[in-house]
Amino acid sequence: MSWAYLVLAGLFEVGFASALKLTEGFTKLWPTVAFAVCILLSIVFLEKSTRDVPIGTAYAVWTGIGAAGTAILGIVLYKEPATALRLFFIASIIGLKFATTTQ
Repeated sequence: MSWAYLVLAGLFEVGFASALKLTEGFTKLWPTVAFAVCILLSIVFLEKSTRDVPIGTAYAVWTGIGAAGTAILGIVLYKEPATALRLFFIASIIGLKFATTTQ
């Protein structure tokens, strides 16, 4: 269950990072509310995951999901550039999961 919490934490990290752009300096109510809810849930699920997953591993996975997911959403939703180098580094973050063995 801890790994499920960790994935949820990462997805909510993507949510708060993506909502941050929409807040326009926290002047837009609903994007700001979405940001606050997502950041709160992200931290709550991250904490729950660290009950069984080592903090270093949990933090690395959490930030990896957040970084890759936010970059992908930036490309899809905000029309940010999808250069070959950028896609390579996004794939590298995702690839770490498959190249790392866990106990």
